[in-house]
Order: sequence, then structure tokens, then C-alpha cells
Amino acid sequence: MPRFSIIVPTHGVAGRLSQALDSVLGQSVGDLELIPVCDAPHAPAAEVAAGYAGRDPRVKPVHSPPSAGLGGARNAGLRAAGGAYVLFLDGDDLLLPGALAAVDARLTETAGVDVLYVEHERAPWWEGDPVNPVGPLFAGAPKGAFAPAELPGLTGAALPAWSAVYRRTFLIEHELAFPEGHFTDLGWGGLVTVAARRIAVLRRVVVRHRLRRQGSRLNLPGEGQHALLDQVELVLARAAEHALPAERTGPLFDQLFALVLKTAARPERLARGHRAFFRRAARLYRRFRPAGHRMPRGSLGVQHRLLAVGAYDAFRALRDANRLAGRAVETVPRPHAVRTRLRYRAALRRPLDPNLVVYCAYWGRGYACNPAAIHAKARELAPQLRSVFLVEAGQEHTLPKDVEYAVLGSHRAWELLARATYLVNNANFAEGVVKRPGSVHLQTQHGTPLKTMGVDQSTYPVVAARSGSFTRLLGRVDRWDFNLSANRHSTRMWERAFPGSWEALEYGYPRNDVFYTATAADVARIRRELGIPENRLAVLYAPTHRDHHSGFEPGLDLEEFCAAAGEDVVVLLRAHYFYDQGRSLHSDRIIDVTAHRSTEDVCLAADALITDYSSIMFDYANLDRPIVIYADDWEVYRQSRGVYFDLMAEPPGPVARTPEELAAVFRERAYADAESTALRAGFRARFCEFDDGRAAERVVRRVLLGEPPQALPPVLPLAERVPAPAAVTLVRS
Repeated sequence: MPRFSIIVPTHGVAGRLSQALDSVLGQSVGDLELIPVCDAPHAPAAEVAAGYAGRDPRVKPVHSPPSAGLGGARNAGLRAAGGAYVLFLDGDDLLLPGALAAVDARLTETAGVDVLYVEHERAPWWEGDPVNPVGPLFAGAPKGAFAPAELPGLTGAALPAWSAVYRRTFLIEHELAFPEGHFTDLGWGGLVTVAARRIAVLRRVVVRHRLRRQGSRLNLPGEGQHALLDQVELVLARAAEHALPAERTGPLFDQLFALVLKTAARPERLARGHRAFFRRAARLYRRFRPAGHRMPRGSLGVQHRLLAVGAYDAFRALRDANRLAGRAVETVPRPHAVRTRLRYRAALRRPLDPNLVVYCAYWGRGYACNPAAIHAKARELAPQLRSVFLVEAGQEHTLPKDVEYAVLGSHRAWELLARATYLVNNANFAEGVVKRPGSVHLQTQHGTPLKTMGVDQSTYPVVAARSGSFTRLLGRVDRWDFNLSANRHSTRMWERAFPGSWEALEYGYPRNDVFYTATAADVARIRRELGIPENRLAVLYAPTHRDHHSGFEPGLDLEEFCAAAGEDVVVLLRAHYFYDQGRSLHSDRIIDVTAHRSTEDVCLAADALITDYSSIMFDYANLDRPIVIYADDWEVYRQSRGVYFDLMAEPPGPVARTPEELAAVFRERAYADAESTALRAGFRARFCEFDDGRAAERVVRRVLLGEPPQALPPVLPLAERVPAPAAVTLVRS
């Protein structure tokens, strides 16, 4: 009996089969039989195999019709095998030099194991470096033989059949065979996992799998994709028959459904029957989900939840958003035109202008946010400085008439960026901007982070795809000298999200100064400008952006809310600025303020705030007015977007999960009870830490005038601050 039986299916690889056979016959261990499995005696590969058989008695070709598929070919080889151990090798792959000697030695060390899992490398034969995809999977394996329960994450379902060596008597004892149809490796590997009692690993690459230029046949669209669910059902049913404990079925379940979700997320693979595939997968998910199973985190966890409840439409929306994000190309402005590049280079050779400050907000959307507030205070405290705002073409009208500006991308804008000593932005300047020695870049940010930001987004696929290259992002972060923070929570999160050598300025957000400097007359004026009727309760509804949605979805029927909340209620609708496209949703009870240039004005006009997870809540909390959280999809949001803390456990006020609960909060004035007041007070203490009405002054004095930190106005304690009055008196902390 030979030591090894090596089975090589040959369908469609006649041109490269000789390389595979040579890689086996050239091994230093010669105690083997080589079993090429050919379509028919006169098939091209059969002729190659016959030539080898004529020269070497260890070569023993057998035949299997093409209709039997890959699984049938391997089963035919198994029936002919007589060796102590069985290996599989695809007809266009290679057994690396010394591989059998290493396998033989390891089998001797771990005598009697059912399965020896080995490493393999995937090598694009046309270009690129090989990778070892299973190295990390083996990292925690015991040194000797072990029971599968000791490393439950190591399952055959995650490995191809040719990344393992099998004891033949083990296969016979358990009557193991390759399942019919597509994804036969998945079924085989899962069945082996369920049956095995002692396994071991070999930390050495044994097989070089040469990736086909046209890709894997398993990725081709067609009815065969539905066979994936057949294999999943087969494996999990066998695991249930064997009463495999949850500790082992959990990883197996996760690996199988990761493949299911991957297929469901690629509609091009399913020529038809997308919904039927998803529904059957959902039934299998509920039927076989192990007791105590914990769903993964991140976007994959969202997909698990949607599959568990069979929510195909929601899954499709998330899938489509992900696919659109994946195709998005980063569009940071650069000096593309040759003349612009030459002028920019020339300007970089000129000295910095010590009195030039360049501002930009929201990628050029206009005169807004922290940069605008700093700009206004700089004109007051440092009139000797020349301040220029950068705006997109078409947004020039958003600037006050006495503000100097330049259009982004223009020759003049690039010349200003080249020579400015101070650059102030609440997002990021174009990637092409050079950080010159002596220049000072101030990142003001534009909100307190509840949702993940920066490099923390890398584990959330939908968001990561939209974010572009994180390497490039960190390159832009490296230009920052100062980074503004409104509270210590933000400081810690910015350090995580945007690692760099910048200095944190815990000065508060300049845009929020107005919440402490505005008067009752200012509030009344703004309300008149917005068209808010007198003596009406103005409720600002400001939902955030959903990365898994492709457009603005209000999430709440505002007319129904107004009718249920009370006759005195009017709603100010402010959609996320991503959706500011000139549309409006005005009615008698709804005033669309999405296009209004100043978020701060809108907040001052509102007597209360309804939001979901928007950072506007942190700014609005400075006003000490009621905040109500409408969290109808919190779990989906936190799993798809990622959050820094559990808002449901630490809200700024009442939390409503349904439209009825939300209306009841206002109808019954629950926002004014003792519990809501206490929640808001705790929230303000944590997140309104440095906002006291003098943030802009501190920034201008430190960054633009170079005053030492100890000379700046200290932050006024929260208890001593007096926010701008509301038009309708509700309750204060």
C-alpha cells in the first residue's frame, strides 16, 4: 500500500496538466500513487495522462464523465485510491518542492490524525505576488494533534479540498464523498469537519494554487449559485445529526453564511431568483442558528440581522448603497490643468504671506460653521490680517458682501493656498495642497463624534468604500498643526480617528458662541425670517445621513406627527447637508429649512429638537432646550455606521422608537419632566464642556495672533453660562 494517493482532476486543463503531474512525480518522497481523473480515454488530458502512465507505473489514470463535475471526478479518484493518506490537487496547480516530505514528517509526529490541514498560496500567474490566505487561521493551533473543539474556527468549510491531507480509512469509516453540484469543496470540507475527531496543522505552504485569469468558475452567474444553499443545508444538517456543540457549530455557521451573504450581495452572480435565494437562506439561517449565537459586528452584523428576519428589501437597499460606494472615486480638487499646476509651483517658490488667512467650510459649500465664526472674530481682533474664503463655483452668493473670496479650483485659489500662512478648514483641503514650512493648518472639525470617523471607519464596509484611501486621508491629517475640540470625548475620539502629530485645542466650537451671545430679539428676528407663526412650538427635526441609503428618507411622516403632537406644534425640517439640492417640503405645519445657510440660526429659532443620531444634538444642547431622540433603526445604524458610545444608554432626553411614542412625548410634555431634565443636564456636562461663547476668541488669539495658552480667556463653568432664551419657555436644567 502506498503512503500517499494524489488525485488530480483534469477537466479543461490539458495544456497545463503536465506541470501539475511533474510537480508530484518530482517529490523527494516517492511512495505514492498519482491518479489523474480524465473525462474520457480520448480526451486531450487523457492523452497526457496516458503518456505519463507509460513512463511511470505510479501514474494510474481513471475516468469520470464531465457531467459528473468536479465532485464526481474526485469521488472516482477516491474509489481507485489505495494509499494510507489522500491528497487532492487541481490539474493546473503545483505541489511545491519538498511538500510531501514535510507532510510525511508531520503525519509521523501526529500519528493517526484524521485530517492534516496544510497551508497553500494563491498566485496570480499573470502578475502579482502570491499570498498565503490560511496562515492567520493556523496561527493559534496547538503544536501536536488536537481535537477540533480546541480550535473551532479551523473548519474545512473555509478551506479548499487541496489544502488538507486525509487518512483514507477515516474517509471510508464515515462514508465521506464529495457532494454533487456546485460548491462541492464547501460541502466536502464541512462534512469532514463534522466527522473529524483528531486533526493537526502543517505550518508550511504545500500547494501553489494558480489563479485563473478569467476568475473562479464559482463566480459565474447562473442557477448553479443556488447550489450554495444546498451545501450549507447539507453540512448544517449533518452537524445537527452529530449533535455538534454550539462552540463548534458557531464558527462553522458563521463561515457558511459569510459565503451566503457574499453571494446575496452580488446580484450579478444570481441570474434570477434573487428574492427566492434570500428567502431560502433566511429559512436556513433561522433553522440552524446555534443556541447562544452572537452575530458579527459591523456591516456584516447588519446583514446577519436582515437575513435572520428575511428583510430582503432592506438588504437590497444596503447592498445597492455599498455597491455605489464601491464605485465612487475620490474627487478631491487638484490643480489638474497644466497652467494651474505651473502657477501653483511658481507660487510655492515665493515666500509665505505672513498676514494671509485662507478659510474653507464643507468642501466649499459656503460661509458657514467654525471657519465662518473664526473669520468674523479675526476681522474684529486681528484686522491687519487678510482673510479669504474659498467657495465652490455657484456658491458665491452665500458669502456676506464684504467678505473676500476665491472660487475653488481657480488659478487665484491655488495661488492663495500656496502663499497663505494660515489655513483654516472644517473638512480637508485638496490633496494637492502642499504643507509648507512655516504655514499653520487649523482643523476645526464640524461636530462632536457619535458615529465613527476617520480610520475607525475602516471596519465598516459601506462607509469605508465612500471614504476612499485611508493612507491618503492620513496624508492630509499630517498637514494639521491644530485640531479643535468641543469636549474631552471629542479629543479622545479625534486621536483615534485621525492619528497624527497635531495639537488638540480644547477651546470649544466657535460656531456655538452665538448660543450664548444671541438675545431674545435675535431669536424673534430669526423666527420671523423663517416664517414661524407667533406662539407656536417650533420643533426642529434634523435626521442624520444613512450610509446604507442612497438618498434622503425623512423616516417620519411629519404631517401625522404634527396632528398627533398638538395643534401648537410646527416642524422645522432640516435634512443633512448632503441632501441640500434646492427641494423643499413646505406646508402649513412644516417649514423646510434645509437650504437655510446657518444651522445656528435654525437652532436658535427652535424650541425643541428631534433628531436620531445627528451631531446637531451636541451643539443644540448648549441652548439647554429639550432634545428628543427618535431611534427607530438604532441597531441597524450602529452596526452599519459604527458609534463611539451607546446613545440609548446616555441620551440627552426622552427616546422614542415609534412615531406614536414620539408624538406622545410632545402631547404629554414628557420632555419637561424631571427625568428628561436630568438626562439633559448630564449630557450637557459631558458634551458642552468648552463651549461658553468665547471659543472663537481663544482660537484667534492662540492660532492667528500667537498668544500663549495661559493668556487666553479661561472657559466659563457650565453653571455660570446663560444660553440664548427660547421663544417658548419650556424648561431648563
